[in-house]
Amino acid sequence: MSSAEDGPPGPLLRTERLLLRRWRAEDSAPFAQLNADPQVMEHFPATLTRAQSDALIEQIELCFKTHGYGAWAVEVPGEIELAGFVGLWPQNDPRLAFAPAVEIGWRLSRISWGRGIATEAATAALAYGFDRLGIEEVVSFTSAGNARSRAVMERLGMRHDPAEDFLHPQIDVAHRLARHVLYRLRAGE
Repeated sequence: MSSAEDGPPGPLLRTERLLLRRWRAEDSAPFAQLNADPQVMEHFPATLTRAQSDALIEQIELCFKTHGYGAWAVEVPGEIELAGFVGLWPQNDPRLAFAPAVEIGWRLSRISWGRGIATEAATAALAYGFDRLGIEEVVSFTSAGNARSRAVMERLGMRHDPAEDFLHPQIDVAHRLARHVLYRLRAGE
C-alpha cells in the first residue's frame, strides 16, 4: 500500500518500507558514488563523473517542475538515506519507435539489490502516474542482458513483445549494450 502527499517540495510517496522523495543537497555525494560504481552501471555505456551525476539530479528536478513527476530519491528510513532512484521519465527521442512515452526506471546502490526495493518503489511510482496523473501507458527498457531489471519489469506485470526490441540510438550498434528490450504496462492492467 502506498500513499502520496502533494505540496511543496513536490509529490512525496510512501510505501510500507520506503520513502520516495525529492532530492536534497546531501544526496549529491552518495548519488555520485552510486553512479561511479562499475557494477551498478554495468548495463550503461559508462560510469558517471561527479559533475555528470550532479547534472542528472538537476535534470531530474527540472523534470518534476515541468511534468509533475520524475525520478524520486529512494530512502529506506532509519536504514539507507539514499538507496538510489525510482521514477517516471518522459521519452521524447523521435528515433525511438515508441516515443513519445513515459518511462519507468530505477538505479539502486548495490546494498539495495535483492531486497524488493525497486519493485516496491516502482509500484508506488506507477500508481502515482496512473491514478494521480492519468498516464495511460508506461514503458520500460534496458539492455537485453540486464536480467535483474527485466525481472523487476516482469514482477510489475509489464509485457514484453520481442518484435519491439530495438537498437538503442545513443549506443554504437556494435556495442554489447546496443540491443534493448521494451516492456509496456497500461493503466488498469
